[in-house]
Amino acid sequence: MDQMLKQSLSTLLVIFFLHCITTSGQSPAPAPAPSGPINIVSVLKKTGKYSTFIRLLKSTQIDDQINSQLNDLNQALTVFVPTDSAFSYLKPGMLNSLTDQQKFQLVQFHVVPSFLSIPQFQTVGNPLRTQAGGGTAQFPLNITMSGNQVNMTTGLVNTSLTDTVYSTDGQLAVYEIDRVLLSEGLFRPPAAQAPAPPLPPKTSDPSHAAPSGSEDGVSDNDSSDAKDRLNYAQNLVSFGVAIIVQLQLCL
Repeated sequence: MDQMLKQSLSTLLVIFFLHCITTSGQSPAPAPAPSGPINIVSVLKKTGKYSTFIRLLKSTQIDDQINSQLNDLNQALTVFVPTDSAFSYLKPGMLNSLTDQQKFQLVQFHVVPSFLSIPQFQTVGNPLRTQAGGGTAQFPLNITMSGNQVNMTTGLVNTSLTDTVYSTDGQLAVYEIDRVLLSEGLFRPPAAQAPAPPLPPKTSDPSHAAPSGSEDGVSDNDSSDAKDRLNYAQNLVSFGVAIIVQLQLCL
């Protein structure tokens, strides 16, 4: 019995030794292949919470622009991504009422042309420049910190970073927000114009005003002249009649 146990142990030791020799001679396993170019839509699809924003990215072709900036130009970007529930806070029909240009600017307002880690938000200057056209006057985005919480306001919307979706290699950072960033340049109603001042009352030209003491613009002098002419005519007629009568008497 003891002999059989010793033989079994010897056999197991030989097998283990041969296995160690075999595996030590093999080449190491290959390193995993690189993940390939960054695709913003692929990044966002992983969570399934950003379908509305993905549709906007595709309809405006900003997804291709972002991918080109990241992979072809090696540019760093930060993207703020509203959740699908964030779009439910918009007025019904608001997105459909926007022109293609306005949709383009709306999406670009969610893209910052630099990489921002959470600590870097503490030193960022306000207003934060985005890729929306019109400058920071029409598209203001101001950042404040409360501990490690990043808060932002556009003047129309207040929101915070609720999650880090993607952040790698100092090139692309994607953060989740719970509101859509609405800029004053697109959604601020125009200021009501003040009513025009009333026109001053018309004043008659003194040179054309009727003299006092007259009616319908006829002066007293004109009326007196008319009466004199009438009396002269009457006297002339009477004188003529008298001459005719005298001539008849003489005949």
